[in-house]
Amino acid sequence: MEQHGIANVWQQGDFITRFIFVFLLGMSVVSWIAILTKGLTNRRIERLGKRAQTRFWSTQSINEGIEALGTGGDNPYRALALAGREANEQQTSSQASLQGGLSAGEWVARGLRNACDDEVARLQNGLAILGSIGSTAPFVGLFGTVWGIYHALMAIGASGQASLDHVAGPVGESLVMTAIGLFVAIPAVLGFNYVNRGNKRVSQRLNRFAQELHVYFVTGAKARNDARQTSAAGLAGDRTSANVTAC
Repeated sequence: MEQHGIANVWQQGDFITRFIFVFLLGMSVVSWIAILTKGLTNRRIERLGKRAQTRFWSTQSINEGIEALGTGGDNPYRALALAGREANEQQTSSQASLQGGLSAGEWVARGLRNACDDEVARLQNGLAILGSIGSTAPFVGLFGTVWGIYHALMAIGASGQASLDHVAGPVGESLVMTAIGLFVAIPAVLGFNYVNRGNKRVSQRLNRFAQELHVYFVTGAKARNDARQTSAAGLAGDRTSANVTAC
């Protein structure tokens, strides 16, 4: 009995068919690595966010709070706290510089905004890969199908037998490439949405923490649960300063 399926497609296919098959397999591996890596990263950052809310604001000074966040260089909350402290120290220094025209709130907000932008940009790493795989994998599979059908029809023409039992097998095997393309694309699209939703959740928490830091450096008061309301009230007269803290 003649065997059909993926193994037969590989055996009967030429260089281009095998290249497309390997290319789709590589795309699938890359997409799953990106999904798992970004998913674990977002979960880790969420745990760091909880630690920032429970440990950071329970300390007596900003330096102790930064130490409580840990020493990891990939901690976005620690990066925000360091950026806020650095901006505050630069503003309070007596050295003349181009920043002299900005108020303390504006300069600290600028530093926090830049740090937020860097962390959000880091969160976006991998999304372009998932989006590209999700949008191109079906077409790569379709190209493999067209190429396989072309060779199947050429083989049928050479044999001179065009009955259904001779056509169904080769054409069906060619359509396997379309199925493989969809098998690669669907997880990539779902993973893109999953990672993007996680990134938005993390960005919102980073934005909240940045606003709380802004309140602390501007007013000198320790942030509370209503820090966002305090920030809005304290900066009502300076809309620019309030807006630049958003991640």
